[in-house]
Amino acid sequence: MPAKYQLEIITPERTVFSGEVESVIVPTPDGYLSIQKMHEPMVCALSIGPLRLNIDGEWRECSVTEGFVEVRPDETLIFAQAAEWPEEIDMLRAKEAKERAEARLRERKSYQEYMQNQIALARAMVRLRVGRKKQNID
Repeated sequence: MPAKYQLEIITPERTVFSGEVESVIVPTPDGYLSIQKMHEPMVCALSIGPLRLNIDGEWRECSVTEGFVEVRPDETLIFAQAAEWPEEIDMLRAKEAKERAEARLRERKSYQEYMQNQIALARAMVRLRVGRKKQNID
């Protein structure tokens, strides 16, 4: 039986998850990071993407946005601007957000607006990806 440790996923609005997990895979600017019990302590940035939890041998996925991860030997804390489980994602709203971001990117505004729209597009894309898996949509 794999070793378990405490994981908390926290956003400004709520605690999304608090419980024991066997492992977690988080999106970072350098790629995906797998964390198990007794991982070397560290703090790293959290990127927009799917976050995967292994709970009692079952994988569960949620959508997260930027933030940071604090890893301790027997506990991991994930602080994200937003996090959603697949059943919480409004697929129509996510699709509309994706379309708006794509349209704004085509307008060729300032660099700052371009970057904001890239982030909005990334958020919408990950929400659609995570939501589709739960709803078995291709």
